[in-house]
Amino acid sequence: MPAESFSHDAADSRVSYTVPRRGIVHSAELEIKKSRFLALLTRVDTEAEAREFISRVAAEHRDARHHCSAFVLGPTRATTRSSDDGEPAGTAGMPMLQALTAHATARQRTADEAGDLSDVCAVVVRWFGGVKLGAGGLVRAYSGAVTAALDTAPLVRRMRCRELTLPLPHAEAGRVEAEVRTRGFTVLPTGYGSADATLRLLVADLPGAVDDARAALASITAGHASVHEGPARWEDVPDT
Repeated sequence: MPAESFSHDAADSRVSYTVPRRGIVHSAELEIKKSRFLALLTRVDTEAEAREFISRVAAEHRDARHHCSAFVLGPTRATTRSSDDGEPAGTAGMPMLQALTAHATARQRTADEAGDLSDVCAVVVRWFGGVKLGAGGLVRAYSGAVTAALDTAPLVRRMRCRELTLPLPHAEAGRVEAEVRTRGFTVLPTGYGSADATLRLLVADLPGAVDDARAALASITAGHASVHEGPARWEDVPDT
């Protein structure tokens, strides 16, 4: 999916959050007292995508008794939904949702930061094994299955950013790009045309970050940088 354009919303001041890597379905399976719990989760960008994923999983596992689900959408998690799909109220969908919203990356745990995972849909398929687990057992099983799937899912940062572009002579492009990288900026593939090269970097959509990038480019090019700034948009970047 192409980068998503962005218009500022006074209610949405978040600049970045955590998302699953796109295009992968992550899974984990638990067996508890002969019941099987298969957790499947994937990246989604809209409620329609989430519901389509839930329907697809249910169709692929028609032989199962329950297809419980939860999903979270948006930078501020403005949309959250969950379903117990026939399990006792509050024993499946809500624990799954809580597992999604509580999940923190290794970096966040090290820094004692709260998790901010979003744009994710989880479905837990249950094959009943004949032994009732009780409310507490169901809560632990459904949340545990989602957590197990998240623990192996590759995650990235989704950042509200601006793309800065800088035309350069071919002979200078490699040197400037190398220096920009050493200063910790996120560099996109350089474009090479017949007349010149175009250096491209992503910067967080914050006045200070954009100003710092402009100052760095001016320093690296001895003041000869002609920097063009693109509109704000959301992009996936490595979680460093």
